[in-house]
Amino acid sequence: MQPRYDLHFRIVIVMVAVKLATSLPERLLIGALVEKEYEGHWRAIEKAVENLNLNLFQNMVVIVDRDTIQPQDSFQAQKKVCRMSQTGIAAMFGPVSSLAAGHVQSICNAFEIPHLQWRWDARDNRDYFSINLYPHYLTLSKAYKDAIQHWGWDQFTILYENNDGLTRLQEVLKTSDEIKTPQITVRKLEAISNSDYVSVLKDLKRRGEFRFIIDCDLRSITKILHAALKIKMISELFHYFFITLDLGLLDLEDYRYGSANITAYRLIDPARDKVVNVKTDWLRHAKKGHESPLMGYAEIEGNSSHTLLTETALAYDAYELFAYALMAYSKVQEVATMNQPCDKMYTWRHGNSLLNYMKSSAIEGLSGLIKYDGGERMDFVLDLLSLTPKGLEVVGKWDRKHRLNITRENVTPTDTKITNKKLIVTTYITKPYVMKDNVTGQYYGFCIDLLNEIAKTRNFTYEIQIESKVGKRIGNNNNWDGVMGALVNRKADIGIGDLTINLVREQAVDFTKPFLTLGITILFKKPAPKALNLFSFLSPLSFDVWVYMIAAYLCVSFMLFVIARFSPYEWCNPHPCNPDTDEVENQFSVMNSLWFTIGSLMQQGCEIAPRALSTRLVAGMWWFFTLIMISSYTANLAAFLTVERMVSDINSADDLAKQSKIKYGLYGGGATQEFFEKNQLPLYIGMWEYMNRTKEHNFVKSLDEAIQKVKKGDYAYITESTTAEFVIHRHCDLMKVGGLLDSKGYGFATPTGSPWREDLTEEILRLKENQFIDQLYTRWWTKEMEAANCDTEKSASASSANELGVENVGGVFVVLMGGVVVGFFVSLCEFIWKARKNAKKDKQTLCSEMSEEFRFAVHCFGSKKTKKKQDDEITDNGLQFMPLTGSRQHVHSKEVYA
Repeated sequence: MQPRYDLHFRIVIVMVAVKLATSLPERLLIGALVEKEYEGHWRAIEKAVENLNLNLFQNMVVIVDRDTIQPQDSFQAQKKVCRMSQTGIAAMFGPVSSLAAGHVQSICNAFEIPHLQWRWDARDNRDYFSINLYPHYLTLSKAYKDAIQHWGWDQFTILYENNDGLTRLQEVLKTSDEIKTPQITVRKLEAISNSDYVSVLKDLKRRGEFRFIIDCDLRSITKILHAALKIKMISELFHYFFITLDLGLLDLEDYRYGSANITAYRLIDPARDKVVNVKTDWLRHAKKGHESPLMGYAEIEGNSSHTLLTETALAYDAYELFAYALMAYSKVQEVATMNQPCDKMYTWRHGNSLLNYMKSSAIEGLSGLIKYDGGERMDFVLDLLSLTPKGLEVVGKWDRKHRLNITRENVTPTDTKITNKKLIVTTYITKPYVMKDNVTGQYYGFCIDLLNEIAKTRNFTYEIQIESKVGKRIGNNNNWDGVMGALVNRKADIGIGDLTINLVREQAVDFTKPFLTLGITILFKKPAPKALNLFSFLSPLSFDVWVYMIAAYLCVSFMLFVIARFSPYEWCNPHPCNPDTDEVENQFSVMNSLWFTIGSLMQQGCEIAPRALSTRLVAGMWWFFTLIMISSYTANLAAFLTVERMVSDINSADDLAKQSKIKYGLYGGGATQEFFEKNQLPLYIGMWEYMNRTKEHNFVKSLDEAIQKVKKGDYAYITESTTAEFVIHRHCDLMKVGGLLDSKGYGFATPTGSPWREDLTEEILRLKENQFIDQLYTRWWTKEMEAANCDTEKSASASSANELGVENVGGVFVVLMGGVVVGFFVSLCEFIWKARKNAKKDKQTLCSEMSEEFRFAVHCFGSKKTKKKQDDEITDNGLQFMPLTGSRQHVHSKEVYA
């Protein structure tokens, strides 16, 4: 039985083979519509058909029904497609022009004929029976967006020739909706002539634009670059990003050595094996006299017969995709075309299936992997090209999954190293930063020495161009004059001098890290030294303090007298040897009280000492008061007797703003003026309004003019602290007043996006760390240019020794008054306590006893009174204190009134 099964199996195999062999017709017709200017596309399809007829289809020949139409001629395209469909076609290729392609697509949809295209299409949703090998415009737009985000562009210009250019850059324009909003300028290129391109680029250069995304025809690229070359816009400072996939076909020899930043994407890798093989085959045929698809656009400047346009390669890939899908479909289904006249609605039954095979296929073409997802091409790879001295080189790759991957970070922008460059340096004459020797014509100064050190380390040379001033913005546009204008217009590479880093300038140019830190201060004339006189010893304390001290002396003396009379413990026996005497004595008479306080004040003391708690408390507070006051007086007296007293009319910006006698101003058009213009503090607003009312009197045009006005007196010059210090070291009669009004720095400036800024910043940081800049500062501020030997330390000491005011020693008076009040209340307690005991012993009322004692106390004449008798057995364990001298005997507390 086994041989019978083998026979049956062999019969089945033969039948399948016959079926496969007969699933494809001997002759298959396809249609192609092309415009005359895209003749290369037709030749690519023709070469693909010839190649696959020989290598893929063994028993079938594909014949192309090819016809030409005028661009955008939809009526002619419809007639010719109807003619082709009536004969029966399996697919339709082309045309390229959008209007004609739209009509062809509608016919193919009606007849269910696959329509293959390789043109750029602006539609978001494409027809089902259409398959396009050109990447979707939104996908390409994302690739452009990823590139500018990687470069960190926060300002750029979009140049486009037609409205399709804005569609291609849709994702780039949407970046304005994100968190970090770039400043985008959109400009249409309406003219083709070189002269018009020059005017457009010159206007953009004047506005400070230096990054460009250009969407234009391939034939316009060299014209734009040639116009940029004429106005010196081909350098490291400018970047041109072209929205074309065929930049590699142009001859860019004239721009390779200018360090031009020229970049673009490409889809066709000329080094891919398949591309090399196909081009070699086409060149071989071209040498035999045959027309080659490599001719491309005949009018492209610099084009040669070796160029392969992207759309030409895609046309070749379009037929390969169709052929491989047809071969796969024919293995499962017999394929046969049918006549489909346009006046009848017949659909081709194989069209839908054949289209699905094409969309599900994955083949390797000239443009790389060809694979589709929902009708959109996916998994293609774009090469990011950048122009180098060696030509266009691949510096990165982009795909939908991994996005942009830069493989050579330092290539774009091209050649960003400052080494071996000759740079243009713009500056203006200002001491001591940049000065000129009128004899030799050489420039020298602090910034020149700093720049020379950087140039020596980084190995570059420079040429100096002098401007009349730093420069300020003119109007609301980005128009500047002076040094700033030269940098904004990119006529110079570096700006040096006392360029203050602030917001307005930072928006127009790029600054390095500051090499000097400073702030705004006030330059003023030193006051004449205050001459010493016979009463200079009174200077350590102000007049108010002296008056308060005298008042305190009298008040304390009087209160001590009163409290002592009220206190019973200040009345003692004047005759210690006679304990039975009827008289007691109070030592604190008016004169003794005055003597006691003055003795304490003079740190000498006296023979009188308080006995009662109340008087001792008052005396202790007085001694504390005198300790502080005498110590303060002694300490301040030493300073006043050893330095010259210099009293200035102003000590701060607040003092300057509150008075009207002394005028003040600043340098017109500088960073200091911008500080007062933009500041919102009431103090600075008022000062700016005052200065702005009389500009001719307050503003100066040069530093020398400011120095002369300050020296004449009654004028204060507001300037940077470094400038003030430079002037002070050369004019000993001038000084700084108050502290710094703000904090900022000086830096070197470069045009926006300049590659030199990083090199300059690195060198400035290195020179600051090794103290080179500090040494340079000391040299130019204190040791060069006839610096005077001003005794600044003495002046500083004099200005710091100020007289003491009430606010300095007022607390001592508070303590003194508090002690006196407490002492008074203690004496009242003693008075009441003793009166209560005496009233009990004398068997009289408390009021009568207190009234009797009070009448005697207020009787200010006499310091003796009769002592009352008391029982020996009654002892006083109350507030009794022994005399401090210890020379007197204990006095019995019992008193007998005279």
